[in-house]
Amino acid sequence: MTSTLKVHRITVSNRNTGFLCPENKTLLLGMEQNAAKCIDVGCRGGGCGVCKIRIISGDYDCKVMSKAQVTEQEQQAGYALACRVFPRSEMVIESDCFKATTSEITAISASSQNQ
Repeated sequence: MTSTLKVHRITVSNRNTGFLCPENKTLLLGMEQNAAKCIDVGCRGGGCGVCKIRIISGDYDCKVMSKAQVTEQEQQAGYALACRVFPRSEMVIESDCFKATTSEITAISASSQNQ
């Protein structure tokens, strides 16, 4: 019996681009394997935070992330590290979130709680 690996479309809204990513690969690895250049690449292991993204929509699984790189408040606002996220459906994300400001995170968090 063979299992079919699902591949999902990842749209990077602020870069007007996207890529396909199998669900057994992280978003960062899927992007690199597609030769797309829409997420900043750092250490690839969750230690630097350079690949921080904001997930706008879609289902995913996420490995444990360092609180130094993604705080609890940021996670609630949809932030994650692309090197730790495995897609489970089509997703829409924003990249370039490494330097997201506290006020942006607070505003996004408040907005998502009011929905």
